[in-house]
Amino acid sequence: MNLYIETENGQCKNHPAFEDNLMQAFGKIPENWEPFVRVPRPEVGVYEVLDSDEPTYQKVNNAWTDVWPLRPMTDEEKAAKQQAIKDAWNSRPQASNWSAWVFNETTAQYEPPIPRPELVEGKIVFWSGADNNWKEAPAYPTDGKRYMFDFFAWVWVEEAI
Repeated sequence: MNLYIETENGQCKNHPAFEDNLMQAFGKIPENWEPFVRVPRPEVGVYEVLDSDEPTYQKVNNAWTDVWPLRPMTDEEKAAKQQAIKDAWNSRPQASNWSAWVFNETTAQYEPPIPRPELVEGKIVFWSGADNNWKEAPAYPTDGKRYMFDFFAWVWVEEAI
């Protein structure tokens, strides 16, 4: 469905309208309405910032379009993001279980030194810091209570309420 936006003195006014609506209202596309191309909100990369949740309307290649304010992070923003991820990683309960994992600056994620094996239905596999490898965990208790896994004792422990 084609979109158009009203213009005045080379600037757009209001928001885009569907061609069908304009045809119903005016019987034709008025001269002060120009083509508009909708551009979806972009996926934000690991080290990018979307400075606004709303696009601006700008003329690009003879058509008005959504322009999203997406920019690369500054070196300071990148360093702050990496540090926040590292701080959160290290503040988790039992964080030392994952001490062998390495921070990947490209993806801003921690990665295991050994890739996780393919999952097998019915089996739970966790990283064992004591073995520095993936290890099958005991089955989750089925008594209806809530549990968390103790990576050092390698058992499920009932959560305190």
